Amino acid sequence: MTSAENTPAAGPRPGRYPAGSRAFPHRDLLAVGALERHEILFLLDEAEQWVAMNRTAAKHTDLLGGLTIINAFFENSTRTLLSFEIAGKRLGADVVNMHAAQSSVKKGETLIDTAITLNAMRPDAIVIRHGSSGATALIADKVDCPVINAGDGQHEHPTQALLDALALRHALQARGQTADDFTGLTVTICGDVLHSRVARSNILCLQALGASVRVCAPPALMPQGIEAMGVEAFHDFDRALEGTDVAMMLRLQTERMSGQFVPSPREYHHLYGLTARRLANAAPDAIVMHPGPMNRGIEIDSDVADSIDRSIITAQVEMGVAIRMACLDVLTRRRRGIAGWGDPA
Repeated sequence: MTSAENTPAAGPRPGRYPAGSRAFPHRDLLAVGALERHEILFLLDEAEQWVAMNRTAAKHTDLLGGLTIINAFFENSTRTLLSFEIAGKRLGADVVNMHAAQSSVKKGETLIDTAITLNAMRPDAIVIRHGSSGATALIADKVDCPVINAGDGQHEHPTQALLDALALRHALQARGQTADDFTGLTVTICGDVLHSRVARSNILCLQALGASVRVCAPPALMPQGIEAMGVEAFHDFDRALEGTDVAMMLRLQTERMSGQFVPSPREYHHLYGLTARRLANAAPDAIVMHPGPMNRGIEIDSDVADSIDRSIITAQVEMGVAIRMACLDVLTRRRRGIAGWGDPA
């Protein structure tokens, strides 16, 4: 595969979407499931300018100068928090990180009271990560600024799905594909699907862009009735990989598990680990993805994760900063008085 770093940025495309705020009429970004296909493409295209800027020596603009972004993380996070912090600072905003361990929630304050407190500080955008599904929507209802969902319980993680789509699009373009969507592409998502908000968001995003999605997991880690989402469900990983164009691996989320869901890490790797031998069941040039953090030797082997020809895992991390810059830019345009970004007609 040609390196995604060599792919030219497409950038925003006038005339491709409705004008102004009608291109993205939402105040918040809470779920991929709430977005139309053209709204997803709009955010991906907006991110291209930031991909390009982030590859230069001067990785900074004052676009959001004077604005305050609060990253309120009620769950532990490293890469997502760091990505949002870098995104806000590269756009010139004042960025404040609030960690759950340091918050008054630990002292008994309710989530609603926390939302009211944050709102009283007059932030211009709040990024929320919380362990309960629906928590971000609850906070969004209580504040006056845009809210971005950085992961809520087992519900959704929209910016992860968007950055995955952006990384995949770059990889396909590096191979010469000119289409913007994923029509005709088969993606297999394997791992702890039951506890994964990333899986849910990616299913919705990939399908909106035309891909066919398969999911594979042990019976105990497969959500009941997931076929209703339009996916094909497998328990046999080798079968699930047959002819697939993209293998997206998920980690075992032991922090969300209560009880024994798999016999042992060794047995899980034997049945569901992505090895070079198992990857041979996929399409000859199948792409390997992982949202991280990876458990090497459990859901994926190092030689597969580090393959320069197949893996785009590091590109996913890079695209995370760009897509989050795009989201912060787009969602604050009304507050900044950008022409055409008042309330939609």
